[in-house]
Amino acid sequence: MTNTRIESVEKAMSILSAFSSQRRRMSLAELAEETGLHKSTVLRQANSMQLYGFLTRDADGRYGIGASVWRLGLLFRQDYQNGATIRPVLRDLVEKTGETASFYVRAGEDRVCLYRENSPNLIRYHLEEGMRLPMDRGAVAMVLRRSAGEPVPDTIAFTDAGSANLAGGRNPNISSVATPVLSTDGQLLGALAVSGLSARFDASRRDAALALVEAHARALRDQTAP
Repeated sequence: MTNTRIESVEKAMSILSAFSSQRRRMSLAELAEETGLHKSTVLRQANSMQLYGFLTRDADGRYGIGASVWRLGLLFRQDYQNGATIRPVLRDLVEKTGETASFYVRAGEDRVCLYRENSPNLIRYHLEEGMRLPMDRGAVAMVLRRSAGEPVPDTIAFTDAGSANLAGGRNPNISSVATPVLSTDGQLLGALAVSGLSARFDASRRDAALALVEAHARALRDQTAP
């Protein structure tokens, strides 16, 4: 990554990244606490972001994500035309494993859950589409990092397909299997994963799920455009 960085842009991105499905609207003080920025800095950034439609502010002074973020999200989804191919795969994985299936893409130093199908079990690992997670742990993160040629811990064993099978990789209560999804010309498109509660998604179930995930990834390679 280049060392050329623009501080004001990074501050704006940190404000946008502070929002989540659990925190859809925040006050100035909450944004300052979440981002670690001074209130005056958040206010200046927020005023500019409101001007371009990236933030909104309600009558109570609470900020939320603006329509410009939604517009860019739609552009991304339209440019990434693999949803019609991947969603049936996720549904099939959920049907056959009983666990949550997801498809992640890399977004800078994070990974984003682009598509997901949640487990039908009442007690399950629940994911929201659009959720951002770090790249420092978990089967998906390790698969994406290794596929990009980045260093990964020596303790993690990968299959010939570049898949990872981890018990409690990111969360001690959650276990996952993940494999890279490549285009026909070898371009990394993302990572396909199945995740579930460690107490239920044990080693034998993960092995079976991994075989399914790798089979679907091979099929997607022939169907998914770069």
